[in-house]
Amino acid sequence: MRKKQMKIWFLIPLVVFFGLCVMLYMRLGKPTEIVTNTALERPVPTFELPLLSDTSRMVTNETLPKQPFLMNIWGSWCPTCVVEHPFLMTLEERGVNIVGVNYKDEIGNALSYLNERGDPFSMSIQDKAGQFALDLGLTGAPETFVVDAQGVIRQHIIGEINEQNWQERVAPCLMVLSSASKSGNTPVASEIAEVCK
Repeated sequence: MRKKQMKIWFLIPLVVFFGLCVMLYMRLGKPTEIVTNTALERPVPTFELPLLSDTSRMVTNETLPKQPFLMNIWGSWCPTCVVEHPFLMTLEERGVNIVGVNYKDEIGNALSYLNERGDPFSMSIQDKAGQFALDLGLTGAPETFVVDAQGVIRQHIIGEINEQNWQERVAPCLMVLSSASKSGNTPVASEIAEVCK
């Protein structure tokens, strides 16, 4: 009886190992990168969510700025958001319009966060369930989307914005979109593809 039990315990790891070998073999030659469903090159997904500072007021696509802006996904629980926050304050001082999306946060914690660190956002949308951020293509906070005057998402920055990626990626994209907006033109697709990549 004891020898039978030992044989069974010996077979279990063997079966698990064999199963793993079969799974790995089935994945051979298939792409390994994860493709996220992002709203890039599409309008900001339709939403109706409360304003963080006054939850009795609802924000919709119609409420969003009518000129190019940044949409920043943040949360008081997010350590990288704390690291990014001083630079967002710098951008606000430079006149950059930033709409905040407070992701899966408690309202009291979010408001305390802004009271302590300053509020760089022209408005903050409360996305307590997190569905709007997921519709945007969020992979994890913080993330920032550059949106043109027509409400189309032109760039997606994963992780924090800092001086380096601001100068190299975000500012040139925002500049092209702002220039097109001021002249009343629709941004040239090839130019956007080149500058906002």
